[in-house]
Amino acid sequence: MDQSTLNKLLTVGVQNGASDIHFRPGDPPIYRVNGVLRPLKMEKLHPDHTRQVALHVISDPLTKTQLDSLQEYDTSYGLPGVARFRVNIYRQRGTIACILRIIPDEIPTIDGLGLPQVLKTIAGNEQGLVLVTGAAGSGKSSTLAAMLDHINRTENLHILTIEDPIEFIHKNVKSSISQREIGPDTENFAIGLRAALRQDPDVILVGEMRDMETVDIALKASETGRLVFTSMHTMDAPRTINRLVSVFPSEEQAMVRMRLADSLKAIVSQRLLPRADGKGRTVAQEILVQTPQVEQFIREDRAHELKDVIEHGGEPFGMQTFEQHLSQLYQQTAITLETAMSAAPRPDELQRVLDSA
Repeated sequence: MDQSTLNKLLTVGVQNGASDIHFRPGDPPIYRVNGVLRPLKMEKLHPDHTRQVALHVISDPLTKTQLDSLQEYDTSYGLPGVARFRVNIYRQRGTIACILRIIPDEIPTIDGLGLPQVLKTIAGNEQGLVLVTGAAGSGKSSTLAAMLDHINRTENLHILTIEDPIEFIHKNVKSSISQREIGPDTENFAIGLRAALRQDPDVILVGEMRDMETVDIALKASETGRLVFTSMHTMDAPRTINRLVSVFPSEEQAMVRMRLADSLKAIVSQRLLPRADGKGRTVAQEILVQTPQVEQFIREDRAHELKDVIEHGGEPFGMQTFEQHLSQLYQQTAITLETAMSAAPRPDELQRVLDSA
């Protein structure tokens, strides 16, 4: 497959609202549109085709020479005037396959994504830790980019990002933005984050917290006056807190809970759902905001009780459970009742919320 053909396939995918494009031997190219995989009506790809795709999207000459020995590799690919793509190249059954996630050229905004206004308040914190969580493909990167964009447009600060790879390209508006990529710019998240503390940042985005060292440095950064944004593959606030604590040895976990209670500003957990009109997807979010009661529950290892705090924290803190947000989306006819029920962590609780609406 030549580069012109690849670029045409990518362009058509963007034009048709795909979120991901799959290139795998034995299948035709596949678009994921509104969460559904849609194979193209064209010939199945051969291993040589997918190998060529990988060579087209890899920019590093040394990596190209090592392609036949790669097992997994992350990179990014840009198509000017169309979109950027987050690329994962992997080996399956001895052959190369590629998945390209589409990243729109335009920076998303909180209002444009239809996100709750409390995210602007969360982004306005001067220091602390903000986590956006959810499964892969749940829109975490877009939500984080939208909050950074809000800061960029309203504050005169130095924003520093550490990403794998860089996704949305931010331009300076009121803030100054430095974007670093794992591989070309720094070795890993922990090393990049440690170096970031010497680069005069006001706001730091860490693409993902994958290990104890990164979590520890992120907490230190938030404790020393920086506002730190990051993501995790957890489904709600209690599990996020427990996951953060559990990466540390048991003898350190009580102290970590104290640090987290002091530093945490918000946890935004989300999932993408098909819209009732069939035109794309919408986001449902659970939002936990720091309050004295939240701090107390984290310190006392009572994260499992936070659901009640979130449920009753709508006024004046802007908190909401998944069930409360799903009820709102259903009442706004953004999603169907079937979608709401299937997405609800606690369907009986959603029914209670709907009955009391």
